[in-house]
Amino acid sequence: MQDCSTQRLVLVWQSDSAYRSLIQKVLAEHDAHPNVVVIDYMQDASDFLQCQGNYTARPRPDLILLDLELAGESPDSEAFTGYDLLSMLKTDSRLKRIPIIVLTMSDSPEDIVKTYTVQGNCYVIRPGDRDQLVQTIQRIEDFWLNIVTLPSE
Repeated sequence: MQDCSTQRLVLVWQSDSAYRSLIQKVLAEHDAHPNVVVIDYMQDASDFLQCQGNYTARPRPDLILLDLELAGESPDSEAFTGYDLLSMLKTDSRLKRIPIIVLTMSDSPEDIVKTYTVQGNCYVIRPGDRDQLVQTIQRIEDFWLNIVTLPSE
């Protein structure tokens, strides 16, 4: 079991504001009380990865919840998707060991296979029902922040 005396950082990249708020609320109320950073724009995600802009002194996250529907433009003005972000994270030597949970509405077999192909740690289909989503987030938190042992770097 993980040492609960150290506050964990959970990074939430979520496209829908209602889901962002609910995820943040559930994590804040639960036993582990992780620090939650919410990012909703692709430019912010890129800045976070590059330690630029508002994220020059960012701590390393312990866990990332990533929505595949997150989309936008990369700094070089190309189309950028949640898969691109996942791929960037998993190819960055400083970040690749951070567990990334894809939490998305898609139940497409192609999306599931693609997520694991680019080394996502798990794929969770986000329930549409609020109570089920709360239970799902609590289970994710229990497993990833209380049961498994995560790398410190």
